[in-house]
Amino acid sequence: METVSSPEVFLHIKVVMGMVISLSLARLLTGVAGIVQHPAKARVYAVHLGWALSLFLFIIHIWWWEYRLQAVPAIGFGIYLFLICFCSLFFLLCALLFPASLDEYGGYEEYFISRRRWFFSILGLIYAVDILDTAIKGPERILSLGWEYPARNMIYILLCAIAAYTANRRFHTTFVIANLLYQVSFIFRLYDVLE
Repeated sequence: METVSSPEVFLHIKVVMGMVISLSLARLLTGVAGIVQHPAKARVYAVHLGWALSLFLFIIHIWWWEYRLQAVPAIGFGIYLFLICFCSLFFLLCALLFPASLDEYGGYEEYFISRRRWFFSILGLIYAVDILDTAIKGPERILSLGWEYPARNMIYILLCAIAAYTANRRFHTTFVIANLLYQVSFIFRLYDVLE
């Protein structure tokens, strides 16, 4: 079997992952543009828009952070498949946030609350899979992140389980606001610069 140098493998994987990530961003941006283009078509829900902004930040941050894959000495098909599936989860979330049609619903609030189990189950799964994604980069990578990274992921998984269960609007509003504040803080405190 022919071996290929790590930068060539990394570039190939990065391109394929980039295509899936691009589809996710395109779905988000198209959804937001649709709201701007046709504001009277469906009633907007602030919590829904908050999760759209959160996903935008999460996706571009994950893509920023995947640069670390080049440190992995050898990548087999299993890791490649795992990474593509990981990126595909983001696309699925974006598609859930912005469906092809809202005709069956009275607006984004009714739609979002009715699909919350799917949305938060997949979001919780992403936080679990993110731990595996980080582990691929090596045990020293996980150790270098300190206690906050695994604690953050476990807390998010728990909060997503609660959000999937409850339709309480106050909980959902608090969750998305706290999430956005923490997400921005987390990015700029711990992951602002690639070294």
